[in-house]
Amino acid sequence: MFILGNLLIAIAQISNLILTLYMYMIIGSALISWVNPDPYNPIVRFLHRATEPVLYKVRSKLPYMGGVDLSPMAVIFAIYFMKSFVVNSVMDMGLRMKGGGF
Repeated sequence: MFILGNLLIAIAQISNLILTLYMYMIIGSALISWVNPDPYNPIVRFLHRATEPVLYKVRSKLPYMGGVDLSPMAVIFAIYFMKSFVVNSVMDMGLRMKGGGF
């Protein structure tokens, strides 16, 4: 069972890293949206392509707030929830299967 426990721990750690990186990408995209960036800049294009599909779905569900876009904050809250609940649950399950802690 310790092999499955190690697998779950590795999945939890990789998921935590991916969610953290995506959260920073959301923050970067929100900060860039405050200025008038060059649309041909590769970094701006990458951030837009990586974050806009998620932000668009969230933006369509939120009510109109008079020009204030709260979708990045909603996505960051969702990421924190997934890190606190899902990732920690998988990590705890892996540690129990492994038979202890680190």
